[in-house]
Amino acid sequence: MDELKPSALLLIKLGSIIVHYQEFTSPDGHYLDKAALERLEQDEEVMQWLKQMDDKAFLPKKRKTN
Repeated sequence: MDELKPSALLLIKLGSIIVHYQEFTSPDGHYLDKAALERLEQDEEVMQWLKQMDDKAFLPKKRKTN
């Protein structure tokens, strides 16, 4: 995978993460948005992309790791 040229499916997943995050943190946030975020966070393609982006220092470093 070329992390700088993500597939259409990966772009859909990343966009979904943003929308679910916005919904979850809104005043009417719903637990299903949190569940969707957790599922997307564990998606193999998303995890691989995040690792590649992190390896190349393209993402901010987390203050605390899990």
